[in-house]
Amino acid sequence: MKVLGTHSVLLFILFIVVGGILGGILGELLSHVSFGSLMPLLSQHYEIFDIQNVHLNLYVMQIQFGIHFAPNLLSILGIILAFLIFRRL
Repeated sequence: MKVLGTHSVLLFILFIVVGGILGGILGELLSHVSFGSLMPLLSQHYEIFDIQNVHLNLYVMQIQFGIHFAPNLLSILGIILAFLIFRRL
C-alpha cells in the first residue's frame, strides 16, 4: 500500500467515494424541493462514461461486468469537498 505523507491511497479513495455518494444522496433528496430553477440544474445527471455489460461464459462460470458513471452536480461538489477535507487532515 502506497503512502502519501501520513495518509494512504486507500483512505483517499474512500474519502472521494463517500463524498460522491453523500453528494448524490443529497442531490436526490433535494430534487423534490423547489428552489426555483436551481434544483433541476443541481440534480440533473451528467453521463461521463457508460460501459455496457460484457458477458463472458467460461462454461464453468459466467462473468458479467459493466460500469455506468453519471454523477449529478452535487455529487461532483461532494467529491471536491471530500478532496479538500482530505488535504486538511
